[in-house]
Amino acid sequence: MSAGAGARAGQREVPELPDIAVYLDCLAPRVLGRTLERLIVRNPFVLRSVSPSPDEVAGARVIELRRLGKRIVLALEGERFIVIHLMIAGRLRWHAAGGKQPGRIALALFEFPDGTLALTEAGTKRRASIHLVSGESGLEPFRRGGLEVLDAGEVEFAERLRSENHTLKRALTDPRLFSGIGNAYSDEILHRARLSPLALTRKLDDADVARLFEATRKTLVEWTARLRAEVGEGFPDKVTAFREGMAVHGRYGQPCPECGAPVQRIRYADNETNYCARCQTGGRLLADRAMSRLLREDWPRSIDEVE
Repeated sequence: MSAGAGARAGQREVPELPDIAVYLDCLAPRVLGRTLERLIVRNPFVLRSVSPSPDEVAGARVIELRRLGKRIVLALEGERFIVIHLMIAGRLRWHAAGGKQPGRIALALFEFPDGTLALTEAGTKRRASIHLVSGESGLEPFRRGGLEVLDAGEVEFAERLRSENHTLKRALTDPRLFSGIGNAYSDEILHRARLSPLALTRKLDDADVARLFEATRKTLVEWTARLRAEVGEGFPDKVTAFREGMAVHGRYGQPCPECGAPVQRIRYADNETNYCARCQTGGRLLADRAMSRLLREDWPRSIDEVE
């Protein structure tokens, strides 16, 4: 087993913008315009709000699919919404009618005429959630305010980036600053931009910001297209933050695809950042203790802060 494979063993991360976009693509032909016949909650803990109740959403048609940050939203008739947050280990599975039915791992089942959408969660920690809410106002608590980079210009991106003085790693993964970016794609973005994860946002010059903006857009667009091509007409069944073809994320000890130097890592609490010292930090290694010291006041305190 390689060093990178060892680092990936047993690890999961919250699905990010490219993964959520592909989920929505694949859900559209299966549930959009279809009637939700029944919502079965197998594990009560997964259901966090019940206004409307599961019985009250049964029989309603899905009229729109949305992404709110890293959340999936099914908009139903009558301004009722189902908000699904997969968190770290939650995943969606599609079971066509007449085929293999969901197993015991499913926390909730959404039954449609053509099949069943199952929400599953590996492990014993129950972090995935479903909220049933009414009206657009019911969605407000889930709007973290992060900028949608693919819909923004460079000036808006720069203003948001410099609005607070954080490390680049923290800024990119803060859902209040940028929408849909997490641990995996922030590593890839920073590698493409040739910027250190510990660089401070307000110390970047305009050229650095422009490079970061371009790298962010290209990384998200290219990986979304790549994941769409992999899934094709099917349904995502291997949603993971550790992808073949990534430059640095999950590749600790393996050669950087650009320069061949071994990919490095810095760890703080349960977080890990991968980077190439030669490409991103001028050859300087970022020791874990330095990361801890710098990020003591600049790293999320809980999983809720990074969604």
